[in-house]
Amino acid sequence: MSNKEIPVRSLATATTSLRLSDEFDIRSIEQVLGGKDVVQALHRHDHFFLLVLTKGEGIHECDFRPHALEAHTIYSMRPGQVHRLELKLGSTGYILQFKADFLATTEQGARLVLRRAGHMEVYRTDAERYAELVMLLDRIARTYAAQKEGHLHRAGLPQRLPLADLVLHAPTPAPESGAKGPTQERLEQLLELIEDGVLTVKEVSAYAEMMHLSTFQLNAIAKAGTGRTCSELINDQIILEAKRYLLATTDQVTQVADRLGYDDVSYFIRLFKKHTGHTPEGFRQKSR
Repeated sequence: MSNKEIPVRSLATATTSLRLSDEFDIRSIEQVLGGKDVVQALHRHDHFFLLVLTKGEGIHECDFRPHALEAHTIYSMRPGQVHRLELKLGSTGYILQFKADFLATTEQGARLVLRRAGHMEVYRTDAERYAELVMLLDRIARTYAAQKEGHLHRAGLPQRLPLADLVLHAPTPAPESGAKGPTQERLEQLLELIEDGVLTVKEVSAYAEMMHLSTFQLNAIAKAGTGRTCSELINDQIILEAKRYLLATTDQVTQVADRLGYDDVSYFIRLFKKHTGHTPEGFRQKSR
C-alpha cells in the first residue's frame, strides 16, 4: 500500500469569492454553510484558522481534542495541526484563515502571539469584547469584498494590528513555573523548532546547537516553561505526529514509523506504547 498524505487545505485553493489573497480569507459562517450542515473529515491546514462563533452548534476538533461549539467563543488552530469541523445550519459568525506573514509583517512579536493563540485553541470572551470584535470583522469583510486584489494590502493594513490584538492577543494561562520574557520567547522558539523538525531531528544536542545554547541551558528553558525536559517535549511531538497519521490516514504501522524517521518498526511500537499505553494499531482501533 502506498503512503497516503493527510489532506492539506491551502488558502491558494480556497473556494470562496471573498478570497482576495493567498495570505488572507474571511467568510461569514452563513457563506460557509451554504444552506446546509458542514461536516469536514480530518485534514491539516497550511495556515492559521480562527472560528469566531456568535451562535450555533457543532464540533471543532484540534489534534483529536474535541470542543463543543459555544456562542461568543473563538476557536483557534495553527498550521500543521489536524482538524475536523462540524457546523450546524443556523450557526453564525466568521471564519478567518491567514498565513503568519499577513500579520507578522508589521508586528515584531506577531509570530509569538500566533503560536500562543494556536496553543490556546478555545477563548471565550465577555459580551462587550465580543461585540467589538464582530463589529471589526463586519467592517473587514465588507472592505475586502469591495476591493480588487491589487488593493488588498493597502486596504487591509490598518486592520491587521487591531485584529491581532482582539483575536490573537488573548491572555494565556501563565506556566506554573513562571517562565517570562526572554525565557518564554526561547521556549516558543524551541517548540517551533521541534514541531517543524522532529521527523528528522530527534537529538536534544541538535536543538541546543540550533539555538546556540548548551543542553543544560536548553533543558532549563524547557523545564521553566513546561515542567518537562527537552527530550520529553521531543517525544511528545513524535507521539502527536504518530497519532495524526494513525487516525487521519490508512497507513500501515510500518509506514507511519517510516514517516517519523524510524527504520526499526519494533522500536517505534515500543516507544508509542510506552507513552500511550497502547500499540499503534491498538490506539487506532480504540480511537475509531
